[in-house]
Amino acid sequence: MSGNSFSQKGSPDHGRPVLFRNARLATLAVGGEGLGIVEKGALLIENGRIAFAGAESDLPLSALGRSEIVDLEGRWITPGLIDCHTHLVHAGNRAHEFELRLAGATYEDVAKAGGGIVSSVKALRAASEEDLLRQTLPRLDALIAEGVTTVEVKSGYGLDLENERKTLTVARRLGGERPVSICTSFLGAHALPPEADGDKQAYIDRVANEMLPAIAAERLADAVDGFCEGIAFSPEQIAQVFRAAQKHGLPVKLHADQLSNLHGAKLAAEFGALSVDHMEYTDEAGVIAMAKAGTVAVLLPGAFYFIREKQLPPVEQLRKHGVKIAIATDCNPGTSPLTSLLLTMNMSATLFRLTVDECIAGVTREAARVLGILSETGTLEVGKWADLAIWDIERPAELVYRMGFNPLHRRIWRGQ
Repeated sequence: MSGNSFSQKGSPDHGRPVLFRNARLATLAVGGEGLGIVEKGALLIENGRIAFAGAESDLPLSALGRSEIVDLEGRWITPGLIDCHTHLVHAGNRAHEFELRLAGATYEDVAKAGGGIVSSVKALRAASEEDLLRQTLPRLDALIAEGVTTVEVKSGYGLDLENERKTLTVARRLGGERPVSICTSFLGAHALPPEADGDKQAYIDRVANEMLPAIAAERLADAVDGFCEGIAFSPEQIAQVFRAAQKHGLPVKLHADQLSNLHGAKLAAEFGALSVDHMEYTDEAGVIAMAKAGTVAVLLPGAFYFIREKQLPPVEQLRKHGVKIAIATDCNPGTSPLTSLLLTMNMSATLFRLTVDECIAGVTREAARVLGILSETGTLEVGKWADLAIWDIERPAELVYRMGFNPLHRRIWRGQ
């Protein structure tokens, strides 16, 4: 399965075309300026796709007589939001560890007490598919309630074939349970499982030679991810996994340079990665390599905030070299228990000093680019899926400015 294939809930029953009039559009059109704003706009949905998006004065008269007309009374339409980096399928939580750290325990203390990623691995392995589905749906529902229409879901808490398969199977099932598009990433190279006895190379051999081929054959993953860091895997080990991904026709992406600079961004770019994620310690050479490869930067302010990082990602370098910027929740139980893209936008602005336009593009057009689905969604352009969010706001900046407030009026997925 390629990076532009994604699972979803059935096929919507498309009836009469729907025309939204008296709307303000933020089209995010590819190649356009800013948010691609149309003040007196209209948008026509036909067969689940956008048939017109632009100035109401340019609307073909033929569209009026055959459409159900909805007056939006000046509300704003944006593309449906896209969360392009999550670990949404996991079991249990790590609130107890959070409590211990607040009381003064170190990460080492927590690990010795059986906490950390090992606790998440144990919880996921003990959970059935139905358990995982039941626990994950409320997190997905929280995203959907804020206008999210596409979610990327990574594995990485199973760390053996059976449980990585289970994670990705549940991720695929989410698209059958809710009206949302799901993209999946195989993150077997996330951490070392307890039974590996510290032998990272033997485990990476298993990921590349056994787990990844099986996952690819079963079409459970749209992409392959990894974690290149001192506490995870070396650049050489990640390269081994990426070569295996290429062999099976799967695009790659990488958690890189979060805690140190192992030149993971440059490595990912050499493999034509869709994205490099985190990036706090990425240097200019890494940014330049990403720019040449067309690799998108995914910034994750939830993790930065939650683990109280000090090193800011190189936003000015990304701008200087023209690297596209996406942002995401990084929803996970250990370092970013966040299920709000609206709050993620605010955090990206306040912590990383992204502009309003960068934040909104980062959860729509650029997030779609990260997932390899920009030809299908992420902007309001003719021919794309009618994945929309309609907002009760006076200006787009409100989506970034507010905290803990949801101005969503209506969410539309594939025209429904």
